[in-house]
Amino acid sequence: MASELPKPWQSMSARLLLLTVGFVMLAEVLIFAPSIGRYWETRLEERLAAAHLAVLALAATPDLMISQELETELLSHVDAYSVSVRTSSHGELILMGNRPPMPISQRFDLINAGGFDLIGYALNGLLSDENRVVRVTGRSPEAPDSTVEILIDDLPLKKDLRSFGLRIFLLSLVISAITAGLVFFALHSMLVRPMRRVTDNMVAFQADPEQAPVYRCTGGRSDEIGLAELVLANMQQGLRDALRQKTRLAALGTAVSKINHDLRNILSTARLVSDSMTESADPRVRRLAPTLIGAIDRAIDLCERTLTFARWGEMRLELGTVVLSDLLMEIGKALPAVLSEQVAWSTKVPDNFTVQADRDQLYRALNNLAQNAAEAGATLLAVSVESFPETGVWSLRFADDGPGLPPRARANLFQPFSGSARAGGTGLGLAIVREIVEAHDGTIVLEESGPDGTVFRLALPLRAVEHPPESVAPDPLAGR
Repeated sequence: MASELPKPWQSMSARLLLLTVGFVMLAEVLIFAPSIGRYWETRLEERLAAAHLAVLALAATPDLMISQELETELLSHVDAYSVSVRTSSHGELILMGNRPPMPISQRFDLINAGGFDLIGYALNGLLSDENRVVRVTGRSPEAPDSTVEILIDDLPLKKDLRSFGLRIFLLSLVISAITAGLVFFALHSMLVRPMRRVTDNMVAFQADPEQAPVYRCTGGRSDEIGLAELVLANMQQGLRDALRQKTRLAALGTAVSKINHDLRNILSTARLVSDSMTESADPRVRRLAPTLIGAIDRAIDLCERTLTFARWGEMRLELGTVVLSDLLMEIGKALPAVLSEQVAWSTKVPDNFTVQADRDQLYRALNNLAQNAAEAGATLLAVSVESFPETGVWSLRFADDGPGLPPRARANLFQPFSGSARAGGTGLGLAIVREIVEAHDGTIVLEESGPDGTVFRLALPLRAVEHPPESVAPDPLAGR
């Protein structure tokens, strides 16, 4: 199923824009609230400073008394109903005017107020349209040791606060819009646009991997985006080369399959004719007949392996109960006569050890391992099994005492037509073994290989085991 690009409102650009706007608005709130709180505190401190200066006129008189007219004038300059200042030198000085037209509604204590209290005072003032009489207590900016208390109307302060808040809001909005735009366009240029280019190419390549253009790196970027572009380009080029190679191999495989089919028929005929040569009256013919028959058998076997490998797609298994000891006994008996005479076949498997597997395919896999080892020069083949309930697998250890795999074979292990350990081999044997084991959800690894021999280990799911293996005698090749 081909992938489709998201709709514009579902794209990364749209989500990035929404996130940028949301975060900038949050930043604006975080800037606006402390600003109005600080402004409210400053205006109240200004009123307290003005009240302290007004009281100083009272402190300058010898008897701490002034006329009613002067007192009223001083209070009008402060715009307060009353002022009270407590000092260490003069005690408490009071300017008292007319009584407020309404009771006191709010008290602001700037001495003990924290930042959140000031923000609360300011927000309270913004949300209320009524004029209220409030009492403000704080330190005089001119004399920190003096405590000033004033009784005032808060409506003038609210008007100033709203005007200031509007200016701050508009300024924050402009700054936020510019910041959001710069952040958005920077991220769009650095992240969204390259990712859009990568996504477009990936969608087109998925639709037609053999014809779509391979991604071209813009170059100059050493960050994660640059690395992703480079890896994508290399991956697409590698996939393109692999697809082209598989296409050529598929065409070649079809041709080889047809040739092998006809060749196998020809060789089968030659095999029948060669059998009669063993009964020839000519001693030389009888002596050469086994060699000719062996060569024809190997050619027929090569054709069958090649056809089998070319036919395989996804292997379909017919699972059933397999007695592993019986299967291994059949493989030992089925080794070619010329090989079975020189190879000792040792199996250390309990008689009641059974697995759920495709018998024919498991036979083919183990038989390939046996024939490869025997043809490489091994004189002893030893098979043993182990069960690992804690990991959920059982394993089969296949060891021989042959000369070991050459470096070229180890480097191309399990690769068809390139992983053969002997001259003239095709390397199909191990490739077929791996496909059979993987079809059973198992694995095969080369455990060791050297002058003293080679060991392969097959691991298969434990669900295939009906009876766990009993203790067995030690493997004669285990201590090599």
